[in-house]
Amino acid sequence: MMRFTLPRDLYYGKGSLEQLKNLKGKKAVLVLGGGSMKKFGFVDKALSYLKEAGIETKLIENVEPDPSVETVMKGAAVMREFEPDWIISMGGGSPIDAAKAMWVFYEYPDTSFEKIIEPFSFPELRQKAKFVAVPSTSGTATEVTAFSVITDYSTGVKYPLADFNITPDIAIVDPQLAETMPPKLVAHTGMDALTHAIEAYVSTLNSPFTDPLALKAIHMVFDYLPDSYGGDNDAREQMHYAQCLAGQAFTNALLGIVHSMAHKTGAAFSTGHIPHGCANAIYLPYVIKYNAKNAESRYADIARSVGINGTDSECVDALCDKIDEYNVKLGIPKTLKEFGILEDEFKEKVSKIAELAVSDACTGSNPRPITPAEMEKLLTCVYYGTEVDF
Repeated sequence: MMRFTLPRDLYYGKGSLEQLKNLKGKKAVLVLGGGSMKKFGFVDKALSYLKEAGIETKLIENVEPDPSVETVMKGAAVMREFEPDWIISMGGGSPIDAAKAMWVFYEYPDTSFEKIIEPFSFPELRQKAKFVAVPSTSGTATEVTAFSVITDYSTGVKYPLADFNITPDIAIVDPQLAETMPPKLVAHTGMDALTHAIEAYVSTLNSPFTDPLALKAIHMVFDYLPDSYGGDNDAREQMHYAQCLAGQAFTNALLGIVHSMAHKTGAAFSTGHIPHGCANAIYLPYVIKYNAKNAESRYADIARSVGINGTDSECVDALCDKIDEYNVKLGIPKTLKEFGILEDEFKEKVSKIAELAVSDACTGSNPRPITPAEMEKLLTCVYYGTEVDF
């Protein structure tokens, strides 16, 4: 038996943030990132709508990019003291992911982070609060997914948490929030959305329910990402919906080793953090070449659906070329070496990173199995830009 789970309600369109005034409750916490939502006036709007709803609100602010275990625990402590019946998070993927994890420790203070690392092991939520997610970036789709990514900075490892319990009750997809994104963030989040959709389509858990969502998201990203990157707000709106469709696909079909690699390399190198969407964009063409031995026809389906013609093999090559072309347009490097990762450090760490990537929760639904030795070989191809021929 398989399962298909989405938020109970999804509100979308310009101005849909106003839906907050219709919530029923007494107290809410509003979990925020680094300040852009305040800067552009969206926090004031949200507080005004919640006041109209008769809801007392407390802010939890300054969730960092790639939120930490420590941030989660501090936020949960604030929630336990304030006792909200709504948890609302507004911003990029980081504050929403953090708020999802805070939710668990608010309702179950005696649980441990180690216990919830195992996929689909969460205790039953909604004992104290429900959850509203309001994304301001167009990539993670965490507003509709059963996932959260939390980083343990003591080890440098990202842990993707997975449980249908943390699928938000309400998603508010208001494209006005996405109009504030700087171009580099548009590029990285847009390619993250494309990766979500492509990995969902070729996942071993793809289904007739997820395939249409994935393909539509792929079409929309290819159609609208360049103009969105250029600052066109109509294209920004369509990208905000595209990433949400991709999220609905991958939360139910799961992902693959592009994400396994991104999770384990993002915080691994001393020369600089690799933004998640940027990492996905770099790895995606290499992984397609690796996976094509088992999923060539699925990748060819994607290619043909966006106007590429030829044999299955030719379609796969052309799809990789198309992704490479988009990466060039968006200023995304082709290799880890070009990104700036030092060769000596890469060689020193690649074996351990490969082991961690293979054990990542996303590896299980990848269309082609992979060993640590193969993963190390694949990461080496990505570092130097060499052909994946194994």
